[in-house]
Amino acid sequence: MKIGYFADGRWAHLALERIVQDDRFDVRFIVPRFDTRDPVLADWAARLKIDFLPLESVNAPENLALLAGFDADIFVSMSFNQILRRQIIEMPKNGFINCHAGALPFYRGRNILNWALINDAKEFGVTVHYIDEGIDTGDIVKQKMLPISDEDNYATLLDRASVLCAEILHLALVDLAEGKSARVPQSNVHPVGFYCGRRKEGDEWIDWNWTSRRIFNFVRAIGVPGPCARTAIDGREIVVKQADLIPSAPEYIGTAGEIVGVCPEGIVVKTADTTILLKVIDSPAGMRLRIGQRFGVNPAAILNDLLPRICASEAPHPAKPPKAMVIP
Repeated sequence: MKIGYFADGRWAHLALERIVQDDRFDVRFIVPRFDTRDPVLADWAARLKIDFLPLESVNAPENLALLAGFDADIFVSMSFNQILRRQIIEMPKNGFINCHAGALPFYRGRNILNWALINDAKEFGVTVHYIDEGIDTGDIVKQKMLPISDEDNYATLLDRASVLCAEILHLALVDLAEGKSARVPQSNVHPVGFYCGRRKEGDEWIDWNWTSRRIFNFVRAIGVPGPCARTAIDGREIVVKQADLIPSAPEYIGTAGEIVGVCPEGIVVKTADTTILLKVIDSPAGMRLRIGQRFGVNPAAILNDLLPRICASEAPHPAKPPKAMVIP
C-alpha cells in the first residue's frame, strides 16, 4: 500500500517507525507542518529516499497536482495542522485517515488529554478515523481505550497516548491493506458526541470555589509539559505544579482559597467542599505563605495597577495619574 504521510512531532516519529518496518507499506512522501518542518521527519525522508514537502497550503491547486502525481493509495495524518478540503480528502482511492487522541465521537477538537483529566474521565481513547470536512467527525476505523488512574497526569497520558497512537495507526493500516477494515459512523456510537475547544492563555487559573476533586484534576491536567495551574496572593502570581487529595478530609463550610494549614508536605487550602494539599508550588522570591492568607485573583490590585496606565493612554496631553482606587 502506497502512503502519503502528513505529520509532525514525536507521535509521528513513533508511528512512522512502525510503518516503514512493515513491508506491506511504501511511504511515498512526507508533508511536515510548514512552520516547524520537523527535522526528524526530514531525516526520515532522506533515509527513505523520498520527497520531503513543506507545503504552505496543501489545498493550493499546484500542490494538489503535485500530490496527485505520487499516486498514493491512502493519505495518513498524524499531528498535521492544516485544514483539509474535499479535493485532497478524496484524492487517494482508499481515503485520508487521521489518528486522534480522543475517544470519538467524544473529545473531538483540541487539547484532548487535558480535557479528559479535567473532566475526571476514568479512561481515554485513541481513534483512527477517516477525515471528512468536519472536525474529527469522520467514520471510525479503529479505536482503543486505556484506563486513567489518580496517579496519572498530563505527562503520563502523553507518553501512553503517543505509544498507543503509533500502535493503533499501524494496526488500522494493516486492516485496510488486508481488506478487513470496517467504517463505523460516529452516530452509531452516539448521536451527538461533543467537541473540546483549544485551551488558551488565561485558562490556567484555579477557581477555589471548585471542589477539591475538581482542583486536583485541573492541576494534574495542565502540569508539565503544560503551562501549570496558577493562583495568586495580593496580585502576586503563584504556579501550582502538583496538588494531592487529602484522604478523609472532612467537608465543611469555610472561605474557599484560604490557607488553613502549613506542613512539611505542603500548603493546605480550603476548597468549596473540603481541603486540598498544594504539594509543589513556585512562589515569588521571599514570599512566605501563612495560615489565614487567601489565594485568588485580587481585582482591586489589578485595577489599581491598570488605572494609571489607562488614564495616561487616553489623556490628550500629559496628565498626572490619579490616585489608586480603593475597593473595599
